[in-house]
Amino acid sequence: MKIKICGLNPTKDVQLCIDLKVNYLGFVFYEKSPRNVNISEINVLSSYDKRLSSFVAVTVNPSDEFIKKNIIGNFDFIQLHGSETKERVAEIKSTGLKVIKAIKVKEENDIGEYKKFDNTDIILFDTPGMEKSIEFPKNLIAKIPKGEKYALAGSISHNNIENIAKLGVNFCDLSSSLELDTQIGYKDHSKIKKFIKKVNELEN
Repeated sequence: MKIKICGLNPTKDVQLCIDLKVNYLGFVFYEKSPRNVNISEINVLSSYDKRLSSFVAVTVNPSDEFIKKNIIGNFDFIQLHGSETKERVAEIKSTGLKVIKAIKVKEENDIGEYKKFDNTDIILFDTPGMEKSIEFPKNLIAKIPKGEKYALAGSISHNNIENIAKLGVNFCDLSSSLELDTQIGYKDHSKIKKFIKKVNELEN
């Protein structure tokens, strides 16, 4: 199973995730988010040996200037959570970045939106709550396309990953479930280890 952990701190969480072989490490660039990355901390990312991990910049309608100044050269992927179109995806891909496009799913009809973005590298099916911990409707999980290009987000944790895997999901994106309720925006390393251990047990 592929794993993406989002809302990481560039100075605190990266080495742990690399050591645990987390596939995608997400860093949030959205000022309204409690997980918003301080731009000045981006530089530390170049000091890590990423090994098999990829760095992802999570954004909402990023400008060309922001992408050029902060994302290119520091990140492998850019994740788009705004009103970006297929044409905008193509523009961003022309810079050399790989693109993850988030599709917000409230009902079954929303799932089909992914077909408009066949030029993306990864599709992320997410709940409308984005960073708020809203569980993805179980009846819809079975209806999303499966495969390495399609990821699922929405209240995934070590408590339900086994059931989610049984529904055919093999690419999960986690954020708030890896935090303590008393420390929103800060990853709990014991929770990360516990989740990865659970996933490894399921695969063995």
